[in-house]
Amino acid sequence: MPQPTQAASTAESPHDRQRWCHWHKGPSSTAVIVDAIERNSAPPIALWACAPCREQRGLVPLADR
Repeated sequence: MPQPTQAASTAESPHDRQRWCHWHKGPSSTAVIVDAIERNSAPPIALWACAPCREQRGLVPLADR
């Protein structure tokens, strides 16, 4: 029977990633997309907010709208 590879055992979950919170301007592992700035000739720019910033400012994740 094949053994699991090391890559599979050390794969990071999405919650382990550090994202940038655009509200407190720092890294956070709880940041999710709360808004997107549309641009004419380029893809939208995603704005991320961490859990404390979302709670303090009443921000709702895009996925929950």
